[in-house]
Amino acid sequence: MTMFVKRLYLFVVFSLLVVSGFAQEPPFFRDIQAFKRQDSIAPPPANQILFIGSSSFTYWKDVQDYFPKHRIINRGFGGSSLPDLIRYANEIIFPYSPRQIVIYCGENDLAASDTVSAATVIERFQTLYSIIRSRLPLAEVTFVSLKPSPSRQHLFPKMMEVNAGVKAFLKKKKWTSFVDVFSKMLNADGAPMEDLFVNDRLHMNPKGYAIWKREIEPKLIK
Repeated sequence: MTMFVKRLYLFVVFSLLVVSGFAQEPPFFRDIQAFKRQDSIAPPPANQILFIGSSSFTYWKDVQDYFPKHRIINRGFGGSSLPDLIRYANEIIFPYSPRQIVIYCGENDLAASDTVSAATVIERFQTLYSIIRSRLPLAEVTFVSLKPSPSRQHLFPKMMEVNAGVKAFLKKKKWTSFVDVFSKMLNADGAPMEDLFVNDRLHMNPKGYAIWKREIEPKLIK
């Protein structure tokens, strides 16, 4: 085997290993690693308020400015669903020992497939809740209702069912709260307020986040 062939062989093997490594990465692995790097540089203090969930939190880059009286740790990662929060609970929840966990997730679960029912999403949330409670029995758990994104109006019946189911579940539990943003983002005729969203009709602009601030702030513990 010539030197050229050897080098070519080694290059091909290395390339296959790299591709194989990327293929084996679980979803959102790099997002989680980015959080870890961020924490290694500037470790956040324990006993703060933790926001976890999907892109509605991810894009809330200035969330701390909305709640100046509270210390917010934002660990939302865009596109995530409840199974992702469950998968990474050891990375995005427990290291922070939060006194309150505010969750926005479930919308992507419904959008992922027509076969995902509201009951499935509620069960997924209950699983996440049980995992949280197993190690943080006294932390306040707050669920922000699924929002009425105009681009997902076909999912509104399922969203309302999820919201009602999670609200009923939390009502029976101690140290919990439910934030209704769904109804607050609708016009008098029941249609979503288009002016609360950016051009994709899925993510919010500052007007949308202003409503979230108004509804979430009374639920944040001092």
